[in-house]
Amino acid sequence: MRTIVNFNAKWAFTKLATEIPTVIDNKWDFVNLPHSWNAIDGQDGDNDYFRGKGYYAKSFNKSDLPEADEYYLEIKGANSSADVYLNGKSLAHHDGGYSTWRVNLTDDLAAVNLLVIVVDNSANETVYPQMADFTFYGGLYRDVNIICVNETHFDLDYFGTPGIKVTPEIIGSDAKVEVEVYTTPLKEGQSIRYTVYDREENEISQIETDASFAIFNLENVHLWNGRRDPYLYCVEAEIIENGRVLDNVCTRFGCRTFKIDPDNGFILNGEEYPLRGVSRHQDRWGYGNALLPEHHEEDIELICEVGATTIRLAHYQHDQYFYDLCDEKGLVIWAEIPYISKHMKDGRDNTISQMKELITQNYNHPSIVVWGLSNEIGIGGSDEDLLDNHRVLNDLCHLMDKTRLTTIAAVSMCKIDDPYLQIPDVVSYNHYFGWYGGETSMNGPWFDNFHKTHPNIPIGCSEYGCEALNWHTSTPVQGDYTEEYQAYYHEELIKQLFTRKYMWATHVWNMFDFGADARNEGGENGQNHKGLVTFDRKYKKDAFYAYKAWLSDEPFVHLCGKRYVDRVADVTKVTVYSNLPEVELFANGVSVGKKTAEDHFFYFEVENKGETELVAVAGEYKDCGKIKKVEEFNQAYRLVEKGAVLNWFDIEAPEGYLSLNDKMSDVLATIQGKMLFMTLAGKFLGGGKDGGGMKAAGFEVGPEMMSMMGGFTVLRLFTLMGGMADVKFTKEQLLDLNAKLNKIKRPKKKD
Repeated sequence: MRTIVNFNAKWAFTKLATEIPTVIDNKWDFVNLPHSWNAIDGQDGDNDYFRGKGYYAKSFNKSDLPEADEYYLEIKGANSSADVYLNGKSLAHHDGGYSTWRVNLTDDLAAVNLLVIVVDNSANETVYPQMADFTFYGGLYRDVNIICVNETHFDLDYFGTPGIKVTPEIIGSDAKVEVEVYTTPLKEGQSIRYTVYDREENEISQIETDASFAIFNLENVHLWNGRRDPYLYCVEAEIIENGRVLDNVCTRFGCRTFKIDPDNGFILNGEEYPLRGVSRHQDRWGYGNALLPEHHEEDIELICEVGATTIRLAHYQHDQYFYDLCDEKGLVIWAEIPYISKHMKDGRDNTISQMKELITQNYNHPSIVVWGLSNEIGIGGSDEDLLDNHRVLNDLCHLMDKTRLTTIAAVSMCKIDDPYLQIPDVVSYNHYFGWYGGETSMNGPWFDNFHKTHPNIPIGCSEYGCEALNWHTSTPVQGDYTEEYQAYYHEELIKQLFTRKYMWATHVWNMFDFGADARNEGGENGQNHKGLVTFDRKYKKDAFYAYKAWLSDEPFVHLCGKRYVDRVADVTKVTVYSNLPEVELFANGVSVGKKTAEDHFFYFEVENKGETELVAVAGEYKDCGKIKKVEEFNQAYRLVEKGAVLNWFDIEAPEGYLSLNDKMSDVLATIQGKMLFMTLAGKFLGGGKDGGGMKAAGFEVGPEMMSMMGGFTVLRLFTLMGGMADVKFTKEQLLDLNAKLNKIKRPKKKD
């Protein structure tokens, strides 16, 4: 029988070694796996986290392992490349930081052994990812095992295979289930026994044969039906010799049908099943990506609480344990490889190997419905090499898996007639209208235009979101990082996206704040703060409850703004979210009134005097908070960016005239403003005299980009575009520009 020995305990670790060690000296520290060496420096900003080689070493005696014919080292995640040495001998190299891979140790095991794994997350031009908005944590950050097997065993070599592949086909009320296994050559007298069990582990059917496949017919099959009923069967395969089990593997599977319709969205088991959910990164505060089972469990419980029906597992293969949890909870999954942001002409082989690993290792998960080919890879346009890379991946997916579809996540700047949108089966877009520019109101109409232009291409929204920290205001505006603006943004996006049934899936970016060491913004460096929940999972932002109100069947009421206590206004707006039909708000025990709201968002005006205890009541549920009248705005609620050249409140903004705090759309609505920025564009962004468009970060600033830019304030645009175009603006330059804008009258608002 197969025995799996966990090898997580007591590894020697160092970043100081320069060659493969033969002994462990005082350069080494001792760590337990999972481990990442970037758990701190990958989350503190300035993009200065260590990217290089880390050495892990472990000594062990062969006699401490169970007796077996063969021994395999199993590494479930080493980011991003790794080499394995046993007793000084090089045994294997692997590129790709997010999948399982194995090394046969058998022939090189000695009585006493020193196992060394060198992990490398250095920058290079061949292994994805190399450019992306998240930290590429280095380390042995998932489990390491020794698998002890008989000479005849289920395959352990092919792209981390589980050795068993299950393909259910629904026929009427029954299911035909084909089970295929991969083994070393069977010897005479050896056979394979296949057994199917129901969810309660009762045996349903059994077949014993010398064939590498078996077909089961399940009558009146119990369907895997998403969150409503995620029913799972199990199939076990055993290699038998004279009644003795030599090796065994098992996997759970679910029986379901699905289709993605360009007009009606996602259809599960013949019924419309809207995919409305979130994206998820695999890291958390203080751990990096070295997560424990309880971390995965907490994540899945929070995602279920918000009411999501789908998760985009970005931007790489996640831990098998998390896919298992998705199967159990009924979440519909988008699984993808880290072919992201920057197409590398020498990286094609790595995209292929990572896709083979993703599909081979995850084929049996009923939760997965699409394989993601790439993310924002067309940000600079699509050349022939990029297109061909996508065609190769798309064909590979369909060759390896005839039951699922392919998709991509395109970015706003990608024109809707770009040929790479024609390659996958379905398409989604990453849009941040209302955060990185543009207006929140632009999102729905954009998708309507795509749907009208490409009526036969299913379209979804793979990313949308905005950042929020513990900053607060009664007058939220785009780019202020307040919890109030994030709540407003998501209220608007929910109403636009969730009411368009043709959208096959929507995924909030992101469920949780995550590590992005290159980011220095929002007042807390090293993180992307677009999460509905904080990086440490301790605080659910108000926007979390906006989604819960729309998606969850669990009755609740939530009073927003609990961290925004001190308020200046004599009358203040109070927002309540609930999935119940009516909410009543009490201020110091006196009813402010009852409200109904079909959109689940309830707004009240409350007189602000002294200290006021607020209680929101919906049915038998209530939530409490308080506000307090103050004469001056509490500066602790306002973001002051560290290292910023200028903050918005330091800018002269005379009444009736433009300033750096005005939106670009207002500036460009004036002749003087347009002329001013044409001059600046030619100087800083490479506006061509040959008829070509302006360029920034390698892509053309065309109509789609300009429509987004219109929603930026001038100050925010120059801050972000300055970095994209590698141009740094001084305080003096910005103040000089502000002085010029102060001479231009603000355009009159249209009625």
